[in-house]
Amino acid sequence: MLSSKKSENSHRARKLFICITKSNWGGAQKYVFDIATNTPRDQFDTTVLLGEGGDLMNKLEKAGVKTILLKNSQRDINIKKEFALLFELVRLFKKEKPDIIHLNSSKMGGIGSLAGRIAGIKKIIFTAHGWTFNENRGFLSKILIKTLHIFTLLLCDKTISVSETTKRQIGKIFRKKIVVIKNGLREIELKNRDLARDVLYTKILQINHKALALFSKKPVWIGTISELHSNKGLSYAIEAMAKIKNNIIFVIIGEGEKRKELEEQIIKLGVSNKVFLIGHIDYASSYLKAFDIFILSSITEALPYVLLEAGYASLPVTASNVGGIHEIIENNKTGLLTSPRNSEEIKNSIEYLIKNTQKARIFGDCLKEKITKSFTQKTMLEKTFILYKM
Repeated sequence: MLSSKKSENSHRARKLFICITKSNWGGAQKYVFDIATNTPRDQFDTTVLLGEGGDLMNKLEKAGVKTILLKNSQRDINIKKEFALLFELVRLFKKEKPDIIHLNSSKMGGIGSLAGRIAGIKKIIFTAHGWTFNENRGFLSKILIKTLHIFTLLLCDKTISVSETTKRQIGKIFRKKIVVIKNGLREIELKNRDLARDVLYTKILQINHKALALFSKKPVWIGTISELHSNKGLSYAIEAMAKIKNNIIFVIIGEGEKRKELEEQIIKLGVSNKVFLIGHIDYASSYLKAFDIFILSSITEALPYVLLEAGYASLPVTASNVGGIHEIIENNKTGLLTSPRNSEEIKNSIEYLIKNTQKARIFGDCLKEKITKSFTQKTMLEKTFILYKM
């Protein structure tokens, strides 16, 4: 009888909680969505715990994945809220008794791993989508943040790094606890160029109807998909556009806290007729074929999904050489790399791609080949599920 019960327990689906701070639709959220919607249901009973209800929650619910909204989870630092989130997670973990918790984002990693240890969770995994100490902060703030990251690594059984660079940045002492599993891309349903441009063109005219005259001259379409956040370095990209004399438009798809500042910069530089903040668009990556050139001007990254998506669309890319970006973009082979915070280099790289159209096409083709061979969702999922089972 005891043997039969033991066998039954060994074959039950293990309860998996995937936790993330925010429910917007960024790279970390795409990662959570891909894992949660692909975990084998006969092996894992998956629930996603997330804060600030948004696109991720809506997409997960449509896909039939269970979700729990965390009342006290938010991006901004608030000591009272952090303790409230800790107690909220401890109560949930003790009540639901998950076998595995998989934590995503710096804040969730720290608070979630502590809550997991207090609640006696047997397996705690953290994915480092980037280190917060790489952001533009003061020296003491960076030291404190790095200490908190180390605290997280100590509490977790295993940490997944999405790039080799992210693994190196934390130091040698934790190398054995960190495994590199690079982000993998699922197939994207890309709209054809004309249809994609029609949609974006309509949105541009809603912002500035005077742009109609610009399009009659058939401009070069430059684009990005980005949260309007200081980490994305969009102010440097906009500055670069003001220096370019070619007939161009720069389309920024995305929303965020820096919208007002960027709008003011656009007006100040006099580029309202060629730089357009068109806001959030559902399934933005499906519109990538609208662009002739893709740009990523981030000042900190780990291994951004959006570059994988741009590569899948065979776009020539210019990107800042930060974090693990060089693991995707090999300079002068699969695209162009620029120094972060350098509008002059961004300008030069765009002008080069405009002038050398054949070379730009080769970059795009080589990048697609690299993405489809080396950054597959299948590989990412298989390696992650092996960690769950260890």
